[in-house]
Amino acid sequence: MALMTYAQAAVLAVRKEMEADPRVVVLGEDVGRGGIFGQYLGLQGQFGAERVIDTPISEAAIMGAGVGMALAGLRPVVEMRVVDFALCGMDEIVNQAAKNRYMFGGQGRVPLVARMCNGIWDASAAQHSQSLEAWFAHLPGVVVVCPSTPQDNYSLLRASMACGDPVIYMEHKTLWGLSGEVDPEVKIPLVKAQTLRKGGDLTLVSWSRQVAICEQACRELAQVGIEVDLIDLRTIWPWDREAVLASCGRTGHLLVVHEAVQAAGFGAELAATAAEETGCRVRRLGAPRIPVGYAPMLEAQSRIDADAVVKAAKGLVENRNLEKVHA
Repeated sequence: MALMTYAQAAVLAVRKEMEADPRVVVLGEDVGRGGIFGQYLGLQGQFGAERVIDTPISEAAIMGAGVGMALAGLRPVVEMRVVDFALCGMDEIVNQAAKNRYMFGGQGRVPLVARMCNGIWDASAAQHSQSLEAWFAHLPGVVVVCPSTPQDNYSLLRASMACGDPVIYMEHKTLWGLSGEVDPEVKIPLVKAQTLRKGGDLTLVSWSRQVAICEQACRELAQVGIEVDLIDLRTIWPWDREAVLASCGRTGHLLVVHEAVQAAGFGAELAATAAEETGCRVRRLGAPRIPVGYAPMLEAQSRIDADAVVKAAKGLVENRNLEKVHA
């Protein structure tokens, strides 16, 4: 075990895979100097500019080159800097990377990892603070990953680089300095959620930066006697149906919390599936359908804090108690 940051864990993951497999390459803007968050620090010095490749400022060109490299037998890590910039490369992601295996009967595979930082970036306004995981969950042919801790960022990034299909890898923009223990021997499958707390009153599902907010809310709820099953989904698609549905079947209530806009967010998929499969009561908690503001008081309107999670959880539990009284 070693104490390291979210960014250092990512560097270690890429280094391990590059050492083990000469087909692994990195390409993107500023990767040679370590990336804007230090997520490639030292790699060009170790592996050279032919494997850690600085590119022009063109997301379409970067992603197109990555798809071509993958089809030619390499295993590229494609750096999009932030998900907001990846929108300039969407045709290459949606119509090329995601569909190639299907359209060519498995003759072509696109084993690339597209790293695109997700979520609200402090004081960075509407064009740099989007949470778009639901867009990619809706896209057949890709895997979608949202790690919340340094250990997950290490283990899930390695699992993503070993995957034979395109992976949309969404690290949160404000987690890079987060410290935690990392065991390089720990392997995490891409479909496996993690249950962080056990409780019988409510199932609470989240991912990425919001997991820490939900942990804070769970501590506050425990003080008033509400015990929560807290699940970090980790992989958005495919998601761990077994873990989530088993918990919902036991607690009878599900609250899904995400930083993304609530309207058509991925929480709707979880809620609908849980209601259909278990009959549990459901509630979603996400951002309002507004652009993220630059001013702190406007930005705060798009954030889901622990108080909001506590309030929503109490509402579900109180409804359960009222149902028992009326019964």
